[in-house]
Amino acid sequence: MNQSTDKYLPIGTVVLLKNAKKRLMITGFCAVTKEKKNVVYDYIGCLYPEGVISSDQTAVFNHDQISKIYAFGYSDEEQKKFNENLNKLSQEDNL
Repeated sequence: MNQSTDKYLPIGTVVLLKNAKKRLMITGFCAVTKEKKNVVYDYIGCLYPEGVISSDQTAVFNHDQISKIYAFGYSDEEQKKFNENLNKLSQEDNL
């Protein structure tokens, strides 16, 4: 994976968002909220190091909101292929 050019970071990546004090760990992709059903966010994440405490304590955010990457998540051939497909879909759907 080319971590500098791929839009999507691997699950498990720990990031800090702009103007945030608490880090998040990426747990999923292409998230939609009940409040904004027409908006697709790049990521869903949970607080780090706490993890998912309850389903209503997750965060949705976009790649451009990330100010710092602390650690990259696990990447193997399966993740690389998934990322290629996700990048293609996001370009097709303008996500």
